[in-house]
Amino acid sequence: MSLRLQVNLIITSLLTLFASVLIGVQIDNTRRSVHEEIVAANVVAGQFLSRMQWIYRTDGLYGIADFLNQMGRIRANDIELHDEFDKVIYKSPPATYKLGREAPSWYNTIVAPPIEVKEIQLPNGKLILQANTSRAVLDGWDDLHPMLWAVLTGFVLTNLLVYALMGRALKPLHQLAQSLQLMAHGKYSTRLPMLRGSEGREISSAFNQMAQSVQDSIEAKRQAQAATLALAENRELTQMIQERIEQERGAISRELHDELGQQVTAIKSLSLGIARRAENSDATIENSARMVMDCADQIYDGMHRMIAKLRPFALDHFGLDEALIDFLADCRLQHPELVIEATIPASVRKLDDTLATAIYRIVQEAVNNTLRHAQAKHLSVSLTLEAQGLQIDLIDDGCGLVEQFTKHGHFGISGMRERVHAFGGRFELRQSQPCGVWVHASFPLLHKDTQNDA
Repeated sequence: MSLRLQVNLIITSLLTLFASVLIGVQIDNTRRSVHEEIVAANVVAGQFLSRMQWIYRTDGLYGIADFLNQMGRIRANDIELHDEFDKVIYKSPPATYKLGREAPSWYNTIVAPPIEVKEIQLPNGKLILQANTSRAVLDGWDDLHPMLWAVLTGFVLTNLLVYALMGRALKPLHQLAQSLQLMAHGKYSTRLPMLRGSEGREISSAFNQMAQSVQDSIEAKRQAQAATLALAENRELTQMIQERIEQERGAISRELHDELGQQVTAIKSLSLGIARRAENSDATIENSARMVMDCADQIYDGMHRMIAKLRPFALDHFGLDEALIDFLADCRLQHPELVIEATIPASVRKLDDTLATAIYRIVQEAVNNTLRHAQAKHLSVSLTLEAQGLQIDLIDDGCGLVEQFTKHGHFGISGMRERVHAFGGRFELRQSQPCGVWVHASFPLLHKDTQNDA
């Protein structure tokens, strides 16, 4: 139900109540007037009875009839005279006031009280007197009838006027409803003009502010979705680049091992042959050949270290666990002052190759950061494989501060974070107690076989 119709119904109810009270007061006044007519008729009847007794003693029954004919009609009374055989000798003439008209029966029932018939017994007849209030009721009806028309006309005109004024007053609400419907259909640029009145201006201002906020929120949400999509695309591209880099590293490591390794081996073999031939004949040539052999050994060792950095041989042939164990063993040899503890389950061997490579690089970067910057004495490396995912924890007791890693330029940390996020994981840096840094990474995406083993 509309507000306009509700207000009209309220006005209609109030008008109906007012009209009912007004009509009720008018009917009550008419009822009082009719009652006064009856009281007056009773007084006349009492006087008339005392007069009839005297006339009857002097002139008899027909003398009463002559008296009644001479007197004519008595207001608000009907009189009949009957003889001893119940024959009507006299009857009051009809009223000439508003002749031929009567009030409606329902109105007469409401206004006129019950009328008692009075009989006066005479020795050879009877006199019947009956109060007649029809003229008084008709007067009341004639007074009420114009009032009813006036009330009905005022009722209709007032409702029409209220309906028109309410339509004008509620026009801003219709504009507001239309604007809300437009916004519901996605037209967030909808704005209300400044409406009439102080309340209308407040509505316009509040709606426009709300619409602007909604539009800004939708735009921010759209930009966030676009940024999220762009971030996902960037991460996918980053993962593809990293995979391509790993492929290139593998190819380079194989080329170094196959081509450069063979060349270095050939140089070493030739140098050895030259040294043996010049062993007893030319010491200078022998020393030079042996120096070439030593350089070839250094090149070979450097090449193997480079191959291990480019693409660990164990990662492709023995799995992630063996690759990490070999890597940490090399770190122990190069840094005997650092105690490295490792917990690496064999079940990580069945991880997907791409995920295994990412985990290896994360551990490699975190350990190298500890070796280069932390000045730590103890390092703990732990991989935990569970049904819900894989977790990596690296904890050292060095002098590193987490705040330092949030500054611009720490690309190693950014690289680890991107590798983790590319697989939908979570990466954290925490301050270890009493000192040191705790690197934590979790991966929800595991190979199917690994999940079964876990």
